[in-house]
Amino acid sequence: MPIEQRGVDTIPEEERTSGPRDLISILLGSNLCLGVIVFGWLPPSFGLGLWPSVTAIVTGTLVGIAFTAPLALVSLRTGTNLSTSSGAQFGVRGRLVGSVVGLLLSLGYTALTLWIGGDVMVGALSRLTGLPDTGLSRAAMYGALAACTVVAAVFGYRLLLRMSKVLSIGMVLLLAAGVFAYAPDFTAAAPPDTAYLLGSFWPTWLLAAVAAGLSGPVAFITLLGDYTRYVSPRRHSSRKVLWSTGLGLLVGLLIPQLFGTYTALAARAGAEYAGPLVDAAPFWYLVPLLVAAAAGSVGNAGLMLYSMGLDLDAIVPKATRTTSTVIAAAVATAFVFVGSFSWDVQAAMTSFVLLLTAIGTPWAVITLIGYVRCRGRYDADALQVFNRRAKGGIYWFRGGWNIPATLSWAVGAGVGLLAVTTPFYEGPLLAFTGGVDCSFVLSGLTGGLVYAALTARTAPAPAPAEAAEEPVAA
Repeated sequence: MPIEQRGVDTIPEEERTSGPRDLISILLGSNLCLGVIVFGWLPPSFGLGLWPSVTAIVTGTLVGIAFTAPLALVSLRTGTNLSTSSGAQFGVRGRLVGSVVGLLLSLGYTALTLWIGGDVMVGALSRLTGLPDTGLSRAAMYGALAACTVVAAVFGYRLLLRMSKVLSIGMVLLLAAGVFAYAPDFTAAAPPDTAYLLGSFWPTWLLAAVAAGLSGPVAFITLLGDYTRYVSPRRHSSRKVLWSTGLGLLVGLLIPQLFGTYTALAARAGAEYAGPLVDAAPFWYLVPLLVAAAAGSVGNAGLMLYSMGLDLDAIVPKATRTTSTVIAAAVATAFVFVGSFSWDVQAAMTSFVLLLTAIGTPWAVITLIGYVRCRGRYDADALQVFNRRAKGGIYWFRGGWNIPATLSWAVGAGVGLLAVTTPFYEGPLLAFTGGVDCSFVLSGLTGGLVYAALTARTAPAPAPAEAAEEPVAA
């Protein structure tokens, strides 16, 4: 299989051969990994039992999908990734906001996947072979996973799609076996000595809904376009792409996250997940657990690293996608080492997802408002001006920046950061929200309202006549 040569340039029609089923496969297969499973552990680690954990995850996931899935339609119409597509609202240079947000999201989730996957692999090998569970063995496992991930990401979309199709079957079987493996120890009660993280039920439940449920779909706000840019709007309708994206996110996120909740309760995993997960596994399940940790981590981290390479390529147009991917892998691996040896996993995960959600949500809202205003009609060539190191075009605005959009994002992100609560930081707006983290709602609402107000009298940039053609339903 040849290495993908495309970066963030527009995908030609003849290469857009994927379809809605491929979207479901890649969203399912890539998410069946410990990097997503571990989010199901968060609600029990916050002090919630089975049903509060399940309702928090399901509610947050459904809300997140309703908000995130429509973003898939943007790249369906532009033929490039979402951060580049956002140049229609932010300007061809202002779309760097989306590239940075996407880079940070992918960086964090890649590091988390390698971190958790490596820890579980070392724990399983320790029980199977007596391998010492030391910093050196963990570092070696992180490095091995990172190397495999780089190979998958460098080869690109086609290889990742094939891997996802295999993982969507294999990982479901491995997780199904895990249900039986942990069944004898399962309990619906929260882990022992685990009090409500925020002191009472509802604030803790809402935190779980955001940190464990909502964060899953929000992680894809810049990623969905990496896949839908390979889908032809001439052969597949927007409606089918939208529903396929929603279904892929729903199944791909709920299966691993609910498995994470189930195993966390069975393993009594309060302050840590990887160690208790391995310790509670029956001996016969250690090999399947080892395979799941290795294969799932490479599949998920490979997809995240692929997106990181595209975002870095968008930030530094002179760099090739391959070079950008290798650099991104090195940075992500460095974060794994720092996180594993210096950070508390629960605090790091919670803080990361809440802060990135607050920053990323207003960008996504502004991008969606722009999609609705222009009715999905874009000038794909004008979006590539910055990548060609040129100037001009209908998305040039002022020096390549659309000031109202950029300002609206900054205001929304600022309000979100002031309303967030994490183990490391609490925003001053919490005094007005009763101590409940409303950063997702406030950041998106503020960014959207400010953008709508500042651009109320501004007509959307006209697109070429051919861009206005309606897709033929598949």
